[in-house]
Amino acid sequence: MRLQNKTALITGGNSGIGLATARLFVAEGARGAITGRNPETLEAATKELGNGTLAFRADATDIAATEQAVAAAAAAFGRLDVVFANAGIGGGTPLGGTTMGAFEQILKTNLTAPFFTVQAALPYLGEKASVILNGSVLSVLGAPGWAAYAASKAGVRGMARVIASELAPRGIRVNVVAPGATRTAIWNGAAPTAAAMTQLEARLVRGIPLGRMGEADEIARTVLFLASDDSSNITGAELFVDGGSTGSPFGAPAHH
Repeated sequence: MRLQNKTALITGGNSGIGLATARLFVAEGARGAITGRNPETLEAATKELGNGTLAFRADATDIAATEQAVAAAAAAFGRLDVVFANAGIGGGTPLGGTTMGAFEQILKTNLTAPFFTVQAALPYLGEKASVILNGSVLSVLGAPGWAAYAASKAGVRGMARVIASELAPRGIRVNVVAPGATRTAIWNGAAPTAAAMTQLEARLVRGIPLGRMGEADEIARTVLFLASDDSSNITGAELFVDGGSTGSPFGAPAHH
């Protein structure tokens, strides 16, 4: 039980990587709270997770709502040992066809919101707490049409290193988990049907050395590692969970 007697807050914990992580945290002994925008999925997630899990309806970009959720979770648990700033959105922003609003919404959700989530949690973080931010392989891959998303996730990396320096005197660790192509609802916009997703996956796996998309549970296990004492001497790091896409790109099927 690697999180026994630990308390955790996960933003976007009602679906995808966030929900998979919440499941694992509960299984490892943590008490926790999740946030999300959708009341139906929040309710379903809370029932599934059990163990006194709290759920708060809060859009990650609504700073006041996030602050209220964090404060309520801390009041219920007494402190926060783990914060996983997971909530985020995808969306293409091709050069020549993007509005200011679309670009800024991605930055606001993926970069600004995590900063203010951590800031809201700051007064409640216990000794040797762990903060994990959700990054992405697209921060380094140069995928056409994804400028805002890539910029937001590259910003997460830089921000995490700064926050890690600021919180080091308190013994609080700050790290980034950077998923590769992973089966979650984030692809629904690009592939709204099963057939479209099959085609998209076929394209994606050509660039993945291990020849398959990742699963949300695989990201969750890495978040668990960063949340637990197993990673007690790791801070300011970024762990890519991407089947080798960034580290060994020439091992991908496209190069065979």
